[in-house]
Amino acid sequence: MAEIEYFYAAHSAYAYLGSARFMAIAAAAGRRIVHKPVDLDRALEAAGSIGFRERPLGHRNYHFNREIERWAEYRGVRTIGRRPTHHHHSPDLANCVLVAAMDEGHPVDGLAHRFLEAHWGEDADLADPATLVRLAGEVDLDGDALLVHAGTQRVRDRYDAITREAIDRHVFGSPTYFVDGDMFYGQDRLELVERALERPFANTWPPIAS
Repeated sequence: MAEIEYFYAAHSAYAYLGSARFMAIAAAAGRRIVHKPVDLDRALEAAGSIGFRERPLGHRNYHFNREIERWAEYRGVRTIGRRPTHHHHSPDLANCVLVAAMDEGHPVDGLAHRFLEAHWGEDADLADPATLVRLAGEVDLDGDALLVHAGTQRVRDRYDAITREAIDRHVFGSPTYFVDGDMFYGQDRLELVERALERPFANTWPPIAS
């Protein structure tokens, strides 16, 4: 089956806003989603960007409030109406649980969506092991086993490799989608992703250096 590559962080607001729509687009096109949970802080740093906590208050308010409000209404998804209480906690453990699930051969569309939905729709703390175990169980996965596997060197190395791949491929935010090598950044590009699956855009990515 043909694929769509999906780089994102398990706590990403904009990955959440586009999650259900993205999965519907992929299913309609008969494409398998290749999940690539990434250390977003490292990717942002490599791209020369500063973290959101270091950005001006006005920018953060717009990014985490007004934009989310509008897109949530447009996409028809529920949110808690504010930045989650524990959003400052690292998503590394949740990302590694996703990597562990992939490493065990499980489908992870449902798990990835559930993590995003719980964080932005229910104020769940994705750095809390018990919460991750519960959420995994809600999509019929063994959360305790995944948590153990997530702590292994094998999974940590794979997570690091995915992040290095993201950096090498110029990924600078979450979510980022690749359709046959063509990169689309942001859930607001999903309509373009849908079009690319039907008919590729002209020219190539990355551009040839002059």
